[in-house]
Amino acid sequence: MTQMSIPFEGLAIAGQRSAASDGATIDIHNPANGQVMARVAQATAQDVDRAVRTAHERFGAGAWKKMRTRERGQLLQRIANLVRERVELLAQIESRNGGKPISAARGEMGSVANTFEYYAGAINKFHGETVPVNANGTGLTFREPLGVCALIVPWNFPLVIAAWKIAPALAMGNTIVLKPASVTPLSALALADLALEAGLPEGVLNVVPGPGSTAGAALVTHPLVRKISFTGSTEIGVGVMKQAADGIKRVSLELGGKSANVIFADADLDTCVESSIFAVYDNAGQDCCARSRIFVERPIYETFVERFAARAQTLKVGDPADETTEMGPLITPQHRQTVLDYVAAGDAEGGTRLCGGLAGAGAGNFLSPAVYVDVTQDMRIMREEVFGPVVGIMPFDGEAEAITLANDTPYGLSGSIWTRDIGRALRVARSIETGMLSINSSSSVHIEMPFGGMKQSGLGREQGMAALEHYSEVKSVFIAND
Repeated sequence: MTQMSIPFEGLAIAGQRSAASDGATIDIHNPANGQVMARVAQATAQDVDRAVRTAHERFGAGAWKKMRTRERGQLLQRIANLVRERVELLAQIESRNGGKPISAARGEMGSVANTFEYYAGAINKFHGETVPVNANGTGLTFREPLGVCALIVPWNFPLVIAAWKIAPALAMGNTIVLKPASVTPLSALALADLALEAGLPEGVLNVVPGPGSTAGAALVTHPLVRKISFTGSTEIGVGVMKQAADGIKRVSLELGGKSANVIFADADLDTCVESSIFAVYDNAGQDCCARSRIFVERPIYETFVERFAARAQTLKVGDPADETTEMGPLITPQHRQTVLDYVAAGDAEGGTRLCGGLAGAGAGNFLSPAVYVDVTQDMRIMREEVFGPVVGIMPFDGEAEAITLANDTPYGLSGSIWTRDIGRALRVARSIETGMLSINSSSSVHIEMPFGGMKQSGLGREQGMAALEHYSEVKSVFIAND
């Protein structure tokens, strides 16, 4: 029997696919079975330099940044339309490469299309102002593009997060060098091809897969890069800020999270339990917004724990290609071992594991969803970002304690509040130190609203009109009347 050939994916620079300058590649594995599904070129510092210089030349030439906003909007709309036409193809790529249940992957591709469509319509609605000044003349402000934007995205939501960065950057007339995560580059490369098909000029969007230590560092420190947008861990985000400081580069950071799910005794438990399950176990817990700390008001604590643990044990974990799968595998064997180490720490530090935390047999990186009680705020599973299907549940007494527990973390990305008392909901929401909160919901992502965190969860905002501010400069012009 002839062995099937493994497809090769080259770097996407200047509208062409190419091998890395040193010929290096990395095997891309399917997390569900460990099989190699593609071989991808790994960009060197020399390749990154070529991509950045290409983007810089395209920006300096002026055709893209000076294109009429209506025309740029139409082009972004064409990208959105093509994503919708290819939803199944892109979803299959994302599901196989990232281990996502196919139903979830389809939803994410719909979100990608919606993102490009939103910014297609936002371009001509974000502009400068006429400003009254205390002088004999007129003040004007202009919103102008920055130049080359370095966009670095993680492996947990590869194309969704890439779209959050690419669409507003293009809308403002910037050029782009995108570095996807080494283990999940396939959908980003597919999008680069699709953008060319939509009519995006060659070299405006370049994609350079490669390790953060080499390709990422070369991109962040490149003197022609004007803006860095990074999504990833807080530890690496600190390094990005330090590296960007020498060039006074604009930086946006969406970093770690350890979000709280605060549930009061008057919550609708039927809705709350089901929503809270997916708030932590969606994407196998590999989500910076995961509500992995659950605080439940004492009168309903035991009832909630019983119902939550029972539902966790019925969550269907398995083949992402199965339409009924609710949770797929973790991204790599190494990451699964990291999460298993947290499970061991939860056991050793005195937590009671009601269920889960067991590695699946076979080649896939599967792990059953773990539920802990008898936890304290100083345990690792309650303080550190596990980035896996592990949750700790604690009781509380009253609003004040709930707020104290929720805020007892260096992070501040997202969270939820469950109560039918709107006054309480607003009081608690105003008091919790986090960038995004959902009341009687677990949804953090709305393309129309700013997405980002406080404290060590990052700087700046993705999505909404706020994202356009981070991909533009404000220029003030005064015109004298005499």
